[in-house]
Amino acid sequence: MVSQQSHRKDEHLSLAEHFYSDNTNNFSGVRLIPTSLPKYGIKDIDISTKLEQINFKVPFYINAITGGSEQSQKINARIANIAKQTGLAMSVGSQSIAINDPDQVPSFTVVRDINPEGIVMANIGANHNAADAQKAVDMLHADILEVHINPTQELVMPEGDREFHFIENIKDMIVNVSVPVIVKEVGFGMSQQTMTELANLGVKTVDVSGSGGTNFAKIENFRRPNKDMDYLSAWGLSTIESLIEAAPINLEMNVIASGGVKTPLDIAKCFALGADLVGMSGQVLHLLLSNHDDQDVIDQINDWIYGLKAIMVLTNSKTISDLKKADKIFDSELLNFQNQRNSGLY
Repeated sequence: MVSQQSHRKDEHLSLAEHFYSDNTNNFSGVRLIPTSLPKYGIKDIDISTKLEQINFKVPFYINAITGGSEQSQKINARIANIAKQTGLAMSVGSQSIAINDPDQVPSFTVVRDINPEGIVMANIGANHNAADAQKAVDMLHADILEVHINPTQELVMPEGDREFHFIENIKDMIVNVSVPVIVKEVGFGMSQQTMTELANLGVKTVDVSGSGGTNFAKIENFRRPNKDMDYLSAWGLSTIESLIEAAPINLEMNVIASGGVKTPLDIAKCFALGADLVGMSGQVLHLLLSNHDDQDVIDQINDWIYGLKAIMVLTNSKTISDLKKADKIFDSELLNFQNQRNSGLY
């Protein structure tokens, strides 16, 4: 018999694809200033980067998608193969279900079985304790742990949490988990205040995971009997807004950008706004669920790698560090957002 949690995992997959075309972001509000006199060719470009002393061959990765059901095991197997063939890191979806139900462990461990040498990120919710977090890491022999903070999703979810112990648990995980800890949102972005508080807790890396990608407010509201919380469908900050929020903090913190990233230009804009790494999930899931075989997805990722390098040539950026310094301009909406946030009107 399929458990309620496993059924929910499959619902999340189908609803993420159902709402995929509804997702909008404001990446178009940022423009990179090009050069017509490139100093470098494609072969000169180095897209490697480092985060938490881990070397990433490719500076974007397949972010948390799924796990915890028969269908998600198949998808995780495909993602692991794609990651192995392209050199991308990958994260699994929340392993909470496998902590509680050993029958669901294979839907996650299949990732390490297929990609034993790749960079793999474990994933657990911040309402879990450090012991559970370490179990999630050990389950995958993971290199990094993603700890997701998702109060909006939980409060809209019919069976979600109504009380939160994120702060105490995150502090405990940072001290007691054996791998680097990334604290990530799940599609609602992060404010200056949230990032500053996390830094003060000892967090070294955040994934801002802004709106514009998978919308868990819409997904969980659709699962509500009366669908009565649609007023939160536009809740949160976009990925671009979250990166603007991160800029003035001046703390020793790595920032991962995810949420609505769909093209190499989106990836380049994230780096130009200071990101250290970029995550993609909705776009990859869309390809997996829309009759594309693994080779199609591999080919697309290789196209993205070439596309990112091309944009780096066009901005005279030999490295990702150079791309972070690329000239850029904001449209009036983003400029207004930046001015309000930086002038203390909050």
